[in-house]
Amino acid sequence: MTEIILLSDRRVAETGVADTGEDLVDLRRTGGLLVDARQADDDGSYAHVRADVARRLLLAQRHLPAGIRLLVVEGFRPPALQQRYFEEYAAVMRAAHPDATPARIRELTSAYISPPEVAPHVSGGAVDLTLCTGDGVELPLGTEVNATPEESAGGCRTAAANITDEARTHRELMGRAMTAAGFVNYPTEWWHWSYGDRYWALLGGRPAARYGPAALPSGDRS
Repeated sequence: MTEIILLSDRRVAETGVADTGEDLVDLRRTGGLLVDARQADDDGSYAHVRADVARRLLLAQRHLPAGIRLLVVEGFRPPALQQRYFEEYAAVMRAAHPDATPARIRELTSAYISPPEVAPHVSGGAVDLTLCTGDGVELPLGTEVNATPEESAGGCRTAAANITDEARTHRELMGRAMTAAGFVNYPTEWWHWSYGDRYWALLGGRPAARYGPAALPSGDRS
């Protein structure tokens, strides 16, 4: 069985960052990609990614068959929001595992929500997405985007066995397209892909990440 490296792994935090200084760009304005509004926030952070990530998403989409498109659900996540998500899910894990050590709670939490200090979404290099038809109808991929391990009985894992053959085919289709464009998947979440962040650098044996924590340009809020 292939080792699953969680974002709580010390090797992720120990990976250096040599930030390229790339801006965050708004996928709603770049054109060519469908952006879903389910994670919309007041300043439009969710629709932003680093410029090269946007380019690579378009490249990945070109690897999909005619009539199938990427549907972006969330890109950049401000650090404060990441911190809130992490703390909320950690509280759920503490309630479910009252005898667990703090280190174990951090590990359990990281299977679903990244620790804020290494979170791929905070770098602008990560994106949560799914597949849809040309007119935006989502295809079945086994679970909802952002399904927890508990509510999906582990079906949120990319290689989960408890999904239909159709869903598995769609996951594999998306996986080939995203991998061809240079992204890596977080294997506990089929929908989460990243490029340029610490996790991407570690998995690829690269000396440093291309992206550290990002900030939304002051003139690019909606």
